[in-house]
Amino acid sequence: MLVMSEETWTKRSEEAVRCDLSRIGRILILKCGLWGNRDEEKLIKPFAILLAVFLGLLEVGWRFFNMVVCCKEESTKGRKKWFELSHIRENHPRNGYARVYNESKAWCLEQKMQDCYIKSIDGLKLHALYLPAEDAKRIVILSHGYRGSRFGTLSFMAKYLHEHQCDVLFIEHRCCGDSEGKYITFGAKEQWDVQQWAVYVSERNKEKLPIYLYGQSMGAAAVLMASGHMLPAEVKGLIADCGFQSMEGQMRDMAANWFHLHHIPLLLIELDWFCSLLAGFHMKDADTAEAMKKNTRPVLFFHGEKDTYVYPNNSFQNYMLCRAEKELVIIPGARHLCSAYADPELYQHKMMEFFEKYD
Repeated sequence: MLVMSEETWTKRSEEAVRCDLSRIGRILILKCGLWGNRDEEKLIKPFAILLAVFLGLLEVGWRFFNMVVCCKEESTKGRKKWFELSHIRENHPRNGYARVYNESKAWCLEQKMQDCYIKSIDGLKLHALYLPAEDAKRIVILSHGYRGSRFGTLSFMAKYLHEHQCDVLFIEHRCCGDSEGKYITFGAKEQWDVQQWAVYVSERNKEKLPIYLYGQSMGAAAVLMASGHMLPAEVKGLIADCGFQSMEGQMRDMAANWFHLHHIPLLLIELDWFCSLLAGFHMKDADTAEAMKKNTRPVLFFHGEKDTYVYPNNSFQNYMLCRAEKELVIIPGARHLCSAYADPELYQHKMMEFFEKYD
């Protein structure tokens, strides 16, 4: 009997685990074919077929987990494949707003920022960069999206905020940038990281400036989830741009978009099993519903009308679940992460209006 402990699973490389699945299947099927007389073989062959099907499905689940949750160093070819599969190319601000995107990113890279570090609740060293503003009126914590970076799609608004008297903290989520970690947890653990960054900023906020949590995509979902926990009193509000409502819902959308799979209950069970066994979380942990019911801070929701990566109905659901003061702004014609680029005047006006109301 082959027994594999959780510790052994965790330490194995992803390639080794994948090979093990195939090897186990071949060995068991071979033994089934050679074991016993003909009558026994008649009974065993259906079992072997079912086993082969099961292992095949398990392999699919492993590949899906490896693609969407694991955050390994990828080859250029691998990154290109994900970039095309995930519909990011057509949604990304570089498609249509390249000049503004590149200029704001270059501006961020030119700034002198302070390195900041915290230790996550599960022992990871997490990194952020702090950019103080002259005569600051508030502090904004920026929470980037899935597989994002500190100076990615948030750079455009970071530049605007800094120019309008906002200190800015660029956090790098686990396994992104200079932060440690092996797995993306879709907010299940990132929500606690956001909470800790809020505490970190609050403890150093000697002037007691208002603090706002501002996230995009998965970073927005993490901000919304964090609102269900104890946050410092200086945190006055949340800004969630194109955030999803739950990991399970987003996985269904990803499977439909990437692989044209529309009925995936078994795949979700397998994915949840791998998440629990290897990454230490369940998909149900990455859900905004309970946090939105508990949250008492005002929330400003943004979403692009033409978003095909995180569908706008996610923000509608979050808006309906939220019991605090709230506003939902749908930007006509905007794709994923592109609302601030598509209509900067409206986007920036709504944000400054939000600040002035709740400072």
